[in-house]
Amino acid sequence: MSHIEADREIAKIHEEIDVLKKKLAEARSGRPPEPVRDYKFRTSKGTVNLSELFGDRNELLIIHNMGQGCVYCTLWADGLNGFTDHLENRAAFALVSPDEPAVAEAFAEGRGWRFKIFSSSGDTFTQDMGFWKEADGYWPGVSAFAKLEDGSIIRTGMAFFGPGDDFCAVWPMFDLLQGGVGKWEPQYSYR
Repeated sequence: MSHIEADREIAKIHEEIDVLKKKLAEARSGRPPEPVRDYKFRTSKGTVNLSELFGDRNELLIIHNMGQGCVYCTLWADGLNGFTDHLENRAAFALVSPDEPAVAEAFAEGRGWRFKIFSSSGDTFTQDMGFWKEADGYWPGVSAFAKLEDGSIIRTGMAFFGPGDDFCAVWPMFDLLQGGVGKWEPQYSYR
């Protein structure tokens, strides 16, 4: 197959993916809202409620991070750090870690993360949102929330993170390399 024929095949697959992404977006927008309680999160300065994470916004994105022990979660958070201003221009944005507050905050500071960090330790938020499973522990991902006029909170969407997903820019970039992702795994230190 020539590179021209391969490019045509790639373009055809991109068109199919675009159609499927539109279907996925429609399915996500049709997800029934899920009422959630006003969970409590911890910081080194005390506790904060889920409702407070919205600030002056009525929408909120929360990253479910597995903590400092996960290099993959660090990879996603490093990438999202670059989008912080854009994300916060659209909705409130925060990361929730199962690590103790001081540990999560120190790790975030060491990585240069600019978004808000909270600890979910001591509450069932992560489990209730489906990002902790008895069989294999924590899972990374994102949840979207809305605060209604009466002050109640609903979850409007959620997705898991994993290698190759649309939430981390390195995967499709690596796909362009001759060896693809290969055996590469993220590292904590990139300097």
